[in-house]
Amino acid sequence: MNMKVQCISLAVFFLFFEGVGNAFAQKAQITQTIRGTIIDAQSLSPLPGANIVLLGTSPPVGSSSNEFGEFRIEDVPIGRRGVQVTFLGYNPLSIPNILVTSAKEVVLTISLEEKVFMREEIVIEAKIDKSKPLNQMATVSARTFSVEETSRYAGSFRDPARLATNFAGVSGSSDQRNDIIIRGNSPIGVLWRFDGLDIPNPNHFTVQGTNGGPISILNNNLLTNSGFYTGAFPAEYGNAIAGVFDLKMRNGDS
Repeated sequence: MNMKVQCISLAVFFLFFEGVGNAFAQKAQITQTIRGTIIDAQSLSPLPGANIVLLGTSPPVGSSSNEFGEFRIEDVPIGRRGVQVTFLGYNPLSIPNILVTSAKEVVLTISLEEKVFMREEIVIEAKIDKSKPLNQMATVSARTFSVEETSRYAGSFRDPARLATNFAGVSGSSDQRNDIIIRGNSPIGVLWRFDGLDIPNPNHFTVQGTNGGPISILNNNLLTNSGFYTGAFPAEYGNAIAGVFDLKMRNGDS
């Protein structure tokens, strides 16, 4: 009986010390620190606010990068560990099998690639109401025309003046010249304006005292939407008597 009691006591003694030893071993578990920098793969600039999570931990253990892209995760158990890095607008990155030893800290430089979103093309089309003039002060007898129209209208020869002869109340003097006759008024009464400046005659081989000619000096490839006014002119066109041709240049390539 005494032998049996001694065996039980000895077993309890060993179990007690084994539990205490395991508790001390767990409490004295060796850990290390993982630190590093998160950067952009192209510009190599730091990425502040990136999230770094240690894989295989519950609850999750991690950190976030500071304004210099630096992060630090402490008390990481030694062994093979993995981390996952995420940042808004970038592809997430997982790094497995990082060897964490007790000898020194693990230092990482992690590069993230920007996330590219593939979307269908967006087509933007401008709808222009040709009945509304470019000049907001004009209320009637005004029309907007585009450069494309100078090549589509019959007999215009890519000439804005000949294009205008297709409008109501407007006619030309002859096929050899591009004089504009508006409601029977003299062509001399037409005011030509080019990007806000009055010009006397926009034609080659002109005759003194006229503002028409056989060939226009204007290259319509340089023009954008322009305005043509046949009456009730705004105050800025004070020198106009018969009509106004307000031409606008297109913006150059940037």
